[in-house]
Amino acid sequence: MTAPSMAALAAQAFEGTRGRVTPQAPLGPRTWFRVGGEAEWLFQPADTQDLAAVMRNLSPELPVMALGACSNVIVRDGGLDGIVVRLARGFADVVVEKDGLIVGAACLDATVAEHAAQAGLDGLEFLAGIPGSIGGAVRMNAGAYGSDIATVLDWAEIVTRDGSIVQLDVSALKFGYRRSGLPEGALVTRARLRGETANPADVATRIAEVRTAREQSQPVRARTGGSTFRNPSPEDSQRKAWQLIDDAGCRGLTLGGAQVSEKHCNFLINTGNATAADLEALGEEVRKRVLNHSGVTLHWEIKRIGKAGAQP
Repeated sequence: MTAPSMAALAAQAFEGTRGRVTPQAPLGPRTWFRVGGEAEWLFQPADTQDLAAVMRNLSPELPVMALGACSNVIVRDGGLDGIVVRLARGFADVVVEKDGLIVGAACLDATVAEHAAQAGLDGLEFLAGIPGSIGGAVRMNAGAYGSDIATVLDWAEIVTRDGSIVQLDVSALKFGYRRSGLPEGALVTRARLRGETANPADVATRIAEVRTAREQSQPVRARTGGSTFRNPSPEDSQRKAWQLIDDAGCRGLTLGGAQVSEKHCNFLINTGNATAADLEALGEEVRKRVLNHSGVTLHWEIKRIGKAGAQP
């Protein structure tokens, strides 16, 4: 299909939108790694109804992908074809209920933890240790410090690829380790997270402990993207991913402007001039060395999306 035809399809989908549409939008500055190419179209819907209307008008030929805080993603240097949806202000509300919170998909995980503390709700402190937003956390069943989204989720509201607004309970999402069973092409717009009544000061103390632990063990002030590889299943290895990487001699390993963190070797770092290709190639080199050393195949936790850039 020719570029003008794709442009016409996009224009048709966006007709009447109350949101913001930006063609050829740079994505690198939006990612935690600070790397990556452009989105063919970046769409920031005004609210759920606006998103649903665009999805209903969207031709099947046009690919669509949601990006949240971009904390756990490598956008390749050639960028992304089609429409990238980024949820912002219209998806950041927090509603406090007696035994939980209803939160918009654009809410940062750490912000949700803070609201839970203020409301005296226990059980959501782990979110303070997860970079990113609730939409991505639901999609990936994000977890840390002994809990995960599957443990605390009651339901998630989604907009499907055909523009329907649907509420799915936790059982319908078929959560597994760092994955969910969201329908293909669906975008999370809201979620209800369950909590237990507790003393707000106690919850705030536990959140502070989570943040301190994260600060001490992870390169949180570097250009990084969270845990690079999933921990192996117990059947594959009793060691965590970082231990396998360390045992294979990869701590501090560099490639171009990318480096395996010295502080926590399941983190990749952009030291200042890395490309997305540098980061991905370094990750693949780590996987190869771990496999050769231990026989364990590491699987990416960070999502790598888009097209490779032109070779120099």
